[in-house]
Amino acid sequence: MQVILAQALLGLNVGVFYAMLSLGLAVIFGLLNIINFAHGAMYMLGAFVALIGYSLLDDWFGISLQIGFWASLIVAPLFVGILGMIIERTMLKRLYELDHIYGLLLTFGITLILQGLFSNYFNISGTPYPGQPESLSGVVNLSFMYFPTYRLFAIVFSIVVCFATWFVIEHTRLGSRLRAGVENPTLTQAFGLNVPLMITLTFGFGCALAGLAGVLAAPIYSVSPLMGADLIIVVFAVVVIGGMGSIMGAILTGLALGLVEGITKVVYPPAASTVIFFLMVLVLLFRPAGLFGKER
Repeated sequence: MQVILAQALLGLNVGVFYAMLSLGLAVIFGLLNIINFAHGAMYMLGAFVALIGYSLLDDWFGISLQIGFWASLIVAPLFVGILGMIIERTMLKRLYELDHIYGLLLTFGITLILQGLFSNYFNISGTPYPGQPESLSGVVNLSFMYFPTYRLFAIVFSIVVCFATWFVIEHTRLGSRLRAGVENPTLTQAFGLNVPLMITLTFGFGCALAGLAGVLAAPIYSVSPLMGADLIIVVFAVVVIGGMGSIMGAILTGLALGLVEGITKVVYPPAASTVIFFLMVLVLLFRPAGLFGKER
């Protein structure tokens, strides 16, 4: 039982990254109807912004400024969010009236470009992030295991961010305006709301969530140009299981599948890397809209 609990907690540590990334995808698809295949690249970019800000600004530009971990939690999502807004305004907005496949191909191309750029300058096998704060070093005694303090922080922080995002979208005036702007943009604009700006900010916010996940992942995993590519397919499976566009579905499914993956490593390790896709097939067979999605 101790082994199962320990592995479940490690699985939850993975699950919070599934949840944050699938939440960003769900926000973008649910509110804007865009399939953003570049989401994994935004996750990777957030981790690299943290790495560059901490250890490479002085080497590259002669700037004696070190952006620590806590500052990176703000700087990296802002940078990634602004880049996302630029992409939406300059490229994606031209594709809204076309089939979804065009947006998918465009964002896939953006992913390849970003991966290629970073692969030219960084080690593909990964670069350790040296900026984990001292206050989060060490371990915490949970009675059934000693768990790294930073990983526990990442779990709690990610869950708070996920449910705060859900609350804002579902239970605030800002969220209701966003949903109204998507469902009936003409009528919403007639009430004086700037719908194109809302769309741009929403896409930027979804990308910023991916960037934030990248910063949180940097001290745990090696920062690599391919770290997003290794994760994005699993995240898409999470979104499909939860229901395309379902905010709560993305959060709960991401956390649950992280737990399932962790426990599977104890029960039957060879199936750990495929159990999520097996569950996706079952969900699509019996509930094509996803566990929390609405049938159309």
